[in-house]
Amino acid sequence: MESRVLSRTTAIAALPKLFRPSREAASFGFATGVKTPVGLVKDGGSLTWGRQLRPVLLLEPVQTGPVCSRREKTAVQPCRAASGSSGEAKTGFLEKYPALVTGSFFFMWYFLNVIFNILNKKIYNYFPYPYFVSVIHLFVGVVYCLASWSVGLPKRAPMDSKLLKLLIPVAVCHAIGHVTSNVSFAAVAVSFTHTIKALEPFFNAAASQFVLGQSIPITLWLSLAPVVIGVSMASLTELSFNWLGFISAMISNVSFTYRSLYSKKAMTDMDSTNIYAYISIIALFVCLPPAIIVEGPQLMKHGFNDAIAKVGLTKFISDLFWVGMFYHLYNQLATNTLERVAPLTHAVGNVLKRVFVIGFSIIAFGNKISTQTAIGTSIAIAGVALYSLIKAKMEEEKRQMKST
Repeated sequence: MESRVLSRTTAIAALPKLFRPSREAASFGFATGVKTPVGLVKDGGSLTWGRQLRPVLLLEPVQTGPVCSRREKTAVQPCRAASGSSGEAKTGFLEKYPALVTGSFFFMWYFLNVIFNILNKKIYNYFPYPYFVSVIHLFVGVVYCLASWSVGLPKRAPMDSKLLKLLIPVAVCHAIGHVTSNVSFAAVAVSFTHTIKALEPFFNAAASQFVLGQSIPITLWLSLAPVVIGVSMASLTELSFNWLGFISAMISNVSFTYRSLYSKKAMTDMDSTNIYAYISIIALFVCLPPAIIVEGPQLMKHGFNDAIAKVGLTKFISDLFWVGMFYHLYNQLATNTLERVAPLTHAVGNVLKRVFVIGFSIIAFGNKISTQTAIGTSIAIAGVALYSLIKAKMEEEKRQMKST
C-alpha cells in the first residue's frame, strides 16, 4: 500500500505545471538593442520619415512556450488555451480586413501628397519664396512633433551626443534636398519637377556602385536606361523648362541619395517617429540661415506685403499652416503605409504615387505639355517601375536565401 501511494505521488509531481506558467514564457515585449538603420524599414521597406515603427512583437513574435507550435512572420495569431477549449479568440477589424486597412493607408498617402503638391504650387504663384516656405514646412512639422511629445504620443526618446553626431549628416542632406525640391517647384511645373526626380533611382544605383563599392547587376542598369531617355525627352520640349528648376531638382536627387547613404551608417534603436522629429528640428536650424540671407531682405521689403495684398492675411497664414501640416502628415502616412506591405507592393506604390501627383497637378493647373514631353514622362515612369520591380524581386530572393 505504501509503495502504491509513493508511485502515485511521483506521477503527480512529474506532471507539467499548467496552472502557473512562468513569467518568461507568458510575457512579450519590445526588442531593445536591435540596430535599425535610420530612415529604413525592416524587410525591404524604404524611406521614409516620420512614422512610429511597429513593435517587434508584430514582426517576429518569439514563441517560448509549448502552446503555439509554429512561428508566424506577419502577425501574432491567437493560440488556443492549454485547457483544450475550442472557442476562437475574437478578431478586431484591423485583423479581419487587412487589405481594406492597407488600401485606406495608400489612399490617404496619395491624397495628402497630391493636396500638398497642389497647395504648395498655389502658394508659389503669389508668394515665390521657396526658402522661406521650406522653413515653414519644417517649422509646422516640428511644432506638431513637440505637441505630440507633450501628450506622450509618442513618448520622447532621449538624445545624446553620439546619436546627434549620427543624425546631423542625415538632417543636413534632408534639408538641402527639401529646399532644392521647393526651389524647383517654384521655378517650373510640378509635373516637370517630379519627372526630373524620377532620376533618383539612377543616382542611388550610381552611389551604391561607386561610393559604397556595391556591385549593381547589369539588369538594374539596363532598366534605368528608359528613365534617363524619358527624362531627356521630357526636358527638351517642356514648356516651363528653365535651368534653375532643372538643376535644383537634380541637386535634390543627389541630396536625397546621400541622405540614404548616411542613414545606412547611422544605426539606432530609436523609433522612426522620434527619429523624424529630431531630424526635422536639426533640418529647421539648417534651413533658417540661407532663408534669412537669400530671401530675408526681399521678404521684409515687399514679400510679405505683396502676398497679403493679393490674398489677405488670413488666407496667407492659413495656406502656410496647412501646407506644412500636409507635408508632415503625408510623410508620416507614407512610412505607415510602406511598413504594412511587401517590397514589391512598396515599389509599385511609389511609382503610382508619382503618376498620381503628375496627373493631378496637370489637371489642377491646366499645364499644357507637348506630345514629346508626355511620351518622355511616360517612358521615364515606366523605367522607374521596371527598376523598382527588378530591385524588389532581387531583395526578396536575398531574404529567402538568408532564411533558408
